[in-house]
Amino acid sequence: MPPPSLTAARDPAAAAATTTTTTKRRRRSSSKEGAAAKVHLAPASGEGAASEKGAMGAAAAGGGEGTWGRCPEWCSAAGVAGVLRRHPLPALFACGLLLFMAVEYTIPMVRPGAPPLDLGFVATQGMHDAVAARPWLNSLLAALNTVFVAMQAGYILWAILVEQRPRAAVAALMMFTSRGVLGCATQLPLPAEFLGSGMDFPVGNVSFFLFFSGHVAGAVIAAADMRREGRVALARLYDALNVLQGVRLLACRGHYTIDLAVGVGAGILFDTIAGWYFDVMNGDGKNAHCRSCQCHKALLSH
Repeated sequence: MPPPSLTAARDPAAAAATTTTTTKRRRRSSSKEGAAAKVHLAPASGEGAASEKGAMGAAAAGGGEGTWGRCPEWCSAAGVAGVLRRHPLPALFACGLLLFMAVEYTIPMVRPGAPPLDLGFVATQGMHDAVAARPWLNSLLAALNTVFVAMQAGYILWAILVEQRPRAAVAALMMFTSRGVLGCATQLPLPAEFLGSGMDFPVGNVSFFLFFSGHVAGAVIAAADMRREGRVALARLYDALNVLQGVRLLACRGHYTIDLAVGVGAGILFDTIAGWYFDVMNGDGKNAHCRSCQCHKALLSH
């Protein structure tokens, strides 16, 4: 067979046909190779996806094993011992939760029409009998308690009028308003052994709300303001007088124990809320708990 160059020289038409045929063959082979490449790439892609899914599954399995497959460190004996050593107070409260769950579900309830059971009344029964037998002692204790209430009010008024620090006054306003709302919402019966006195506050044996104790809450607010001002000794004196006031109120049956406990909480709560209020009104958010006692700015600037 003569070479293509010689054929092209002898017959140009045959050369053109040969060139066209060769080009078509090359195109067909190229298309077949591309198709084969696509066919081979698809499984490769599938293998990559499968391997990626496998890797993700392994990672998920590993993460799940790390999160759920192992017990927390504090579940071991050494971990529990470490928690008790570092956090004794929460551990004590946890024991208290378990204890009082058992007590609450087994203690007999007070029957309708029966007098309430108050352990504070039980603890002060001897003092109650002594005061009941001596009316002059009842009047003396009532007068001393009224003087202490006047001391609380005097200090709070001094703080706002003279020292221009209204936080304690605002806290007292919030507290007494809340006490009035709760006192109207739930009116507790007056204890049968109540020992009234014309010297007691409010003076004159007038009616009053039992829940919660404004006597106690006011003293807590005043003492908290004293501590902010660095008057620690005076604050401790007010705390001690507040404890004596609580004992006297229980002995004279002027308040239930729950009234006194909630009074302490209410004093702390409304003192804190008043501090937040003035922090917001001052606008800087830096005067946490009104430490610098610049709350009068918020009162006078608007």
